[in-house]
Amino acid sequence: MKTTVFRSPEKKAVNLYPSAAYLSPEETIHSITLPEGYHLELVASEPMISEPVAMVWDANGRLFVAEMRTYMQDIEATGENLPTSRISLLEDTNGDGKMDKSSVFIDSLVLPRMMLPLNDRLIVAETYTGNLYSYRDTNADGKADEKILVYKDDQRDNRNLEHQESGLIWNIDNWIYVSNGPIRYRFENGQLRSDTLPDHSRGQWGLTYDNYGRLFYSAAGSENPVFGFQQNPAYGELEFYRDQWEKGFEKVWPAIATPDVEGGAKRLRGDSTLNHFTGACGQSIYRGNRLPADLVGDYIIPEPVGRLIRRARVTNQNGKRVLKNAYEGETEFLTSTDMNFRPVNTATGPDGCLYIVDMYRGIIQEGTWTGPKSYLRPQILSKKLDKNIGRGRIYRLVHDDYKPDRILPLLKATDSQLVSYLSHANGWVRDNAQVLLISRNAANVIPDLRRLAEGRTSFLSGVFSGKKEADHLGRLHALWTLEGLGYVEKDFLKKVLQDEHPQLRKAAIRILEPYVKKGDTEVQNWLETLKDDPDYDVRIQITQSLRFVNNDKSRELLAHIINQSPGNEMLTATVRQTLGVLEMVKPLAVYTKGFSAADSTLITRGSVIFKELCSTCHGADGKGIQLGESGMAAPPLSGSARVRGEKDILINIVMYGLMGPVDGKTYPGMMPEMKSNNDEWLASVTSYIRTNLDNSASVVSTADVTRIRKTVPDRWAWTLKELGLEK
Repeated sequence: MKTTVFRSPEKKAVNLYPSAAYLSPEETIHSITLPEGYHLELVASEPMISEPVAMVWDANGRLFVAEMRTYMQDIEATGENLPTSRISLLEDTNGDGKMDKSSVFIDSLVLPRMMLPLNDRLIVAETYTGNLYSYRDTNADGKADEKILVYKDDQRDNRNLEHQESGLIWNIDNWIYVSNGPIRYRFENGQLRSDTLPDHSRGQWGLTYDNYGRLFYSAAGSENPVFGFQQNPAYGELEFYRDQWEKGFEKVWPAIATPDVEGGAKRLRGDSTLNHFTGACGQSIYRGNRLPADLVGDYIIPEPVGRLIRRARVTNQNGKRVLKNAYEGETEFLTSTDMNFRPVNTATGPDGCLYIVDMYRGIIQEGTWTGPKSYLRPQILSKKLDKNIGRGRIYRLVHDDYKPDRILPLLKATDSQLVSYLSHANGWVRDNAQVLLISRNAANVIPDLRRLAEGRTSFLSGVFSGKKEADHLGRLHALWTLEGLGYVEKDFLKKVLQDEHPQLRKAAIRILEPYVKKGDTEVQNWLETLKDDPDYDVRIQITQSLRFVNNDKSRELLAHIINQSPGNEMLTATVRQTLGVLEMVKPLAVYTKGFSAADSTLITRGSVIFKELCSTCHGADGKGIQLGESGMAAPPLSGSARVRGEKDILINIVMYGLMGPVDGKTYPGMMPEMKSNNDEWLASVTSYIRTNLDNSASVVSTADVTRIRKTVPDRWAWTLKELGLEK
């Protein structure tokens, strides 16, 4: 657990009257403040690139840059959807860290937004489409001449381009994730196979992961710099909205006045500086080896509206992750006084350094928010920011005490060499070695992978200059590479369940899930041996994996785990979710006798909503879900006076939420608001609750809900006292 507090970067006076004039790359670097020892080096700039938004490297370290060349070329967004954007291929031929060779790898694209290098190909997605294509350069001229559809989805996505998918990252678990939507992919036989996730991921521009595959999302639209990191989305959404950041984490500290903020005056301090994250995007976890070790594992999040980059520590508080600014006081990791500095993406590079994509432009907000009556338009016009287009830079963050690593030509490496690279100190190298072995279907190195996963490293050839004995990260990558190749048997995983490192034990539990889903009692018995594991992450993983098996033994194991750590917020939440999932498979009784046809339809619709949503906390019978000896997940609805009484009470609770003790008991979490659903939806579910679950009250009409919505001021969460139900 990292608790170090760093000396803040030297804070300069805020520039209250910045010029919008272009600066050269060297002048922009001079405008940037960083902690002592750090500095930026220019990697590429205009005219080599224009309007860069994302970057990825192939396994040989060549850099692909997505350029949205039509993005906001004027304040009206004229021609934004024309197919004139591109992906460029940049190379550093003399090893000095600066790109000196470029080619247009793919031309005539519509706002390219996702890139994933796979072996010698590049998987690409454009805006407005779900189709994914593989591009390959077969004659080594730097231009793609082969295009193959690898995932077909012809349905056009008409959402604003800021709200569409980004990411397309191959995680350590061999699933390929995107930032937005209930979907992930698996690469099989040259194609991508999709898998549906239980919840809709609501991230926007950017997606990243740590050394163990923990995903981190962000959403500029909801001003949320980081979320989704408590558990893998395969298990659903889990957020601790009030305390998964340190207090005040959402405040930002620019070095420049920022009047061009879509949120308007409420998002500005008295000195016209941005007061809150509003454009957070392009995040990464630094996982390299050529910057100070205390940076490894930290969360890097650009804020292009504030012309800054935040560095945050990710702390482990008994299984729950909490983020905090790495620096005390009103400072950031990186700030700039250049009005056109627009950091929109970051990534760990093949040389072990951190890279930054600077879109370098005047307007950063999409045209939907720059209309004639918008707050932004006069701000943009007064500074002539709409004229600042057609440029872009990529920088490399380096440190005085470290020299960038040499870039390994992984595409030329043998399978045995790739196995050894799984233990490299740079996470970028480890990731690419794993992907290459799986995409090559390298079954010939299965014995070596098993020995590495078990910690037997004498076979390593020492082809890289790191420590020879594999650490737990190399062993973890070997284990997941075996999974990706389809060579992990039960007995082998049983050994890993006893490993000394908790992340190996946790991974083995996840990889055993197919057996759990099939009802394998032997595997369930193995999980039971870990019920008192000293590591919270291992026990949390058990509670997540058990949601695929519904039997008494599973429930007993869940009760034991939560009873061993009463009050642990993360364990309580995951157990509650698992029990809720198990409740959803229970049959649900629906009584409509004596009601009119219209009311019967309303009640039946409500039963479907209740089963899919409400039963996960209140139980399929409405009697609540017992969380071991610590109490219930939520108050019982069956026989509740609040349910049976005045219908307006229940409508208000369901519409706006309920917080605080209920009947003298405190429950984990609060009743969330449901006001975003339409009036018929709310009438249906409240009608089912009032007429079933051992309750016998009248139905709630759509008109009842409409009346409440019109007469009760919009609010956030009632208390029983406010509803007149407690003194």
